[in-house]
Amino acid sequence: MPVKLKITQVVSQLDCLEKHKRTIRALGLGRPNYSVVKNDSPQIRGMISSVRHLVKVEEVK
Repeated sequence: MPVKLKITQVVSQLDCLEKHKRTIRALGLGRPNYSVVKNDSPQIRGMISSVRHLVKVEEVK
C-alpha cells in the first residue's frame, strides 16, 4: 500500500518568491491551514523540500 502524505500550509505566501507561490499552487494549496493528501513520490518530496518553510508534512496510513 503506497504511503500518503498530508501536506498543510502553515504560513501565508504573500511575501514569497514567485517560484514558491507556483509550487504551493501545484501542490493544491493556496491559503494557510488548508491541507491536501498526496501519494508519496520523488516529485512531491522535491516540491515539499522547496517550500518546507511554508508547509507541515505528516504521513497518513
